[in-house]
Amino acid sequence: MFQDGRRLRTEGFTVKATMKNSVVAGPPAAGAFRERPSRPTTFRKFYERGEFPMALEHNTKGNHIAWKVEIEKLDYHHYLPLFFDGLCETVHPYEFFARQGVHDMLEHGGSKIQPVIPQLIIPIKNALNTRNRQVICTTLKVLQHLVMSGDMVGEALVPYYRQILPILNIFKNMNSPGADSCFSSAKVSLRCRASQMFSLMRN
Repeated sequence: MFQDGRRLRTEGFTVKATMKNSVVAGPPAAGAFRERPSRPTTFRKFYERGEFPMALEHNTKGNHIAWKVEIEKLDYHHYLPLFFDGLCETVHPYEFFARQGVHDMLEHGGSKIQPVIPQLIIPIKNALNTRNRQVICTTLKVLQHLVMSGDMVGEALVPYYRQILPILNIFKNMNSPGADSCFSSAKVSLRCRASQMFSLMRN
């Protein structure tokens, strides 16, 4: 077992682990940063059925959404949660339509946004829980836009911070050479806004 001066590699909390020249194998990686593939999104199903009033349009500035109706006239309780659900997407054209659609609706939503906040929490949480850097970065940018999109929207998010922020705590001290700069800056900005809003709600 110890021939040729080799050490015995063994599991912890066993009799062999107490023997001389034994090396206890470490526990398996917890996988906190491992990406977690998301299931097919409801957004994708609606898109494939052609149920969104939009189309992809190309011009010299790149791709953008051509809406078939005025954005302000959309049913935000129906459409905004669907677009947030699409934040988990990483494949074109689903990723593009979900991301750009969210920003377009937030840009034109005004007072329609705040009442829909409770319906957005699960899609936001699902997107962050994918652990996908691209998805997290996109979601944080959307959260920044959401906070600034209308009166009382930031305050309406406060009760849900405990559902949104834990995943950010996992990544906050991660220092990876390949980390996207937008990931760090967007996360820090969101955490600062969260702190400010908690203070605001206490006063």
